[in-house]
Amino acid sequence: MKTDDEAGNNNPKFNPSGNMEKEPEQWVSGDDPMTSAQVSYLKTLLEQAGDAETFVLNLTKAEASRRIDALREDLGLDDQGKRK
Repeated sequence: MKTDDEAGNNNPKFNPSGNMEKEPEQWVSGDDPMTSAQVSYLKTLLEQAGDAETFVLNLTKAEASRRIDALREDLGLDDQGKRK
């Protein structure tokens, strides 16, 4: 008997990578305020970039995600937060 994953089930519980490929503007909750984890990480990245004074608290989840991605790219960080 095949598992759900082997049977081609697209359920995100069995195939979570499909959800991770969405662009922030496609997120259902993308217009919600950024999370506390995003606030903390964004502040850390801005400090590392020497740009802490540009922190803005009223970003959406999608805006924060795009800003975090851009800062990580500028700082040369990989997906794990380590220098490339």
